Amino acid sequence: MLKVFSQYAAWFLLGSTLLSSFSAMQKLLVGIPFHLQGFFVPIFFGGCCGVILNVWRRRWKDSAHSLLESEARYRSLYDNAPVMLHSIDTHGRLLTVSKFWLETLGYEASEVLGYKLTDFMTQTSRQMAEQTILPKFFKTGSVKYIPYQFVKKNGDVIEVLLSAIADRDAHGRIERSLAVAIDVTEHRQAELEVKKLAYYDTLTELPNRTLFHDRLGQALAHARRNNSRVEVLFLDLDRFKVINDTLGHAVGDEFLKIIAQRLRDCMRQGDTVARLGGDEFVIVLSSSNGDQDGAAFAERILETLAQPVRLAGGELCTTASIGISIYPLDGVDIDTLLRNADIAMYAAKEHGRNNYQFFSDEMNIRVVEKLGIETSLRRAIDRGELFLTYQPQIDIESGTIIGVESLLRWNHPQEGLISPDKFIPVAEETGLINPIGEWALRMACRQAREWQIAGYPPVRMAVNLSARQFKQLGIIDLLDRILDETGLDPRWLELELTESLIMDNTVETIMALTDIKVRGIHLAIDDFGTGYSSLAYLKNFPIDRIKIAQEFIHAINEDADSRAIVEAIIAMSHSLQLNVLAEGVETLQQLEFLTARQCHEMQGFYFSPPCTAAEMGELFAMTVSKAGFCLLHEKTSRGSH
Repeated sequence: MLKVFSQYAAWFLLGSTLLSSFSAMQKLLVGIPFHLQGFFVPIFFGGCCGVILNVWRRRWKDSAHSLLESEARYRSLYDNAPVMLHSIDTHGRLLTVSKFWLETLGYEASEVLGYKLTDFMTQTSRQMAEQTILPKFFKTGSVKYIPYQFVKKNGDVIEVLLSAIADRDAHGRIERSLAVAIDVTEHRQAELEVKKLAYYDTLTELPNRTLFHDRLGQALAHARRNNSRVEVLFLDLDRFKVINDTLGHAVGDEFLKIIAQRLRDCMRQGDTVARLGGDEFVIVLSSSNGDQDGAAFAERILETLAQPVRLAGGELCTTASIGISIYPLDGVDIDTLLRNADIAMYAAKEHGRNNYQFFSDEMNIRVVEKLGIETSLRRAIDRGELFLTYQPQIDIESGTIIGVESLLRWNHPQEGLISPDKFIPVAEETGLINPIGEWALRMACRQAREWQIAGYPPVRMAVNLSARQFKQLGIIDLLDRILDETGLDPRWLELELTESLIMDNTVETIMALTDIKVRGIHLAIDDFGTGYSSLAYLKNFPIDRIKIAQEFIHAINEDADSRAIVEAIIAMSHSLQLNVLAEGVETLQQLEFLTARQCHEMQGFYFSPPCTAAEMGELFAMTVSKAGFCLLHEKTSRGSH
């Protein structure tokens, strides 16, 4: 190309010089006699030709030198530019490549020149280039910012953006390409990392809430077009907090990773599992084909999660509660389906955990009711709507009141008396049980002390302590502070705990119970028989009293199994030197059955319903015989609450 260009330049220079010389000669010959012009012409042309040749030779050398310098600069720029440059012919074969191109991919020039450019691409990029990009380029003559993946000689893959223009011949036909490829691998990796942080949970690497919403939105759009179903499963691990609190958050995090992988392994193609936070996961089944799809899938998950996890030098086990909502039956938008699946999940927990529940309208009604209760309950203490009633505990042998159980009640300004079965679970769930429980404990201790100051014989004041209260930080300090404020001797306070609380988190529980016991406070297990019922295990705990659950007492006359359970609890309590008290005694037959089996402490409507503090004052002076219990019942029932 340089040679052709130099020749064209020389001939152009020569022609221009000749034309200029001829014009000058014509001007010179004007005025010279014609017969003398013949003498001057040869001289003139001879001199001119010599001058012309000298000028042409000098200019040709200067032009050639300039072109050589330009070509050298171009070649240096081509070879040393910090981008990948190459040229291919109309068959896609490499004609030239820059040094940076070779260095980036790790090849020698002999290993690439003459080979197709697509030979150095991944399979996906090769197909895109051959089927789409190259045909377009050879038709239009340019492409811009095409994302390709090149494969280096060592097998590594790099990301590039490629742009190219065509080099055409004199007839406008494309002869070759002139292309530049920019390595954007690091940029893409950074971009992917940002995307990962934005759309994936950093601990489990599952999709996060943002990506879940996007996936569910796509699934719903597809379902609308195809008139199909979408099922949303809301999953919460049961008692995961125990693992975190007992073994630490590091072990808890590793446990969550394993659970996440198990859930991932359960997924079918097209399904999505995401982590919303904590121990909450959500699953989208976007290809449901029958009514049992969600149920069968939930059962498989429960079975998978029930397998022990080897971690922290031992085995950890957990279960899960799953709620299921279905598009379009339970909602047509993301928020509604997710909320209803969440509602169904809580229903699964209420049904004993380790199960699944489908959403129903009745569940939604209960949730609305619970929300109303929560809102009103937050203001109940300040408005003076909460109060305590007291139910006496009787020693059958002496016929005296030996204790009183304080019972929390709520008098709603519009709804009237609200059952504890309705508002206590809401208080537990929302954490309101802590301030409410503290208020109830302080009021009970204060009332017990006031009775003593009034001259009534001192008796135990039994107060229910929820699991959430018991596990809150500073429970021992709270007890000390309330006893100090009210002036009640610790020996006249009895805390009633549940079986599940006693058996859960054993080491910490024993330490806390011991701290309470050394202060002289009595400890009782409430509703015994409905939970673990392992009396033999109770020898490790500083328990004073067992309270037999009233559901067994109520069934004594009709159910042989209940009779056997009550007999076993009484006998084993005696063998472990524990006092035993029967709750919910309502009939003479129940009284006689319990007395015959040496259960001498009782509580129930047969003796007295819950009373006000003033009514209890009247009862303290009464000492009755077995035959007189009915008289006590008649007296107290007239003022019952």
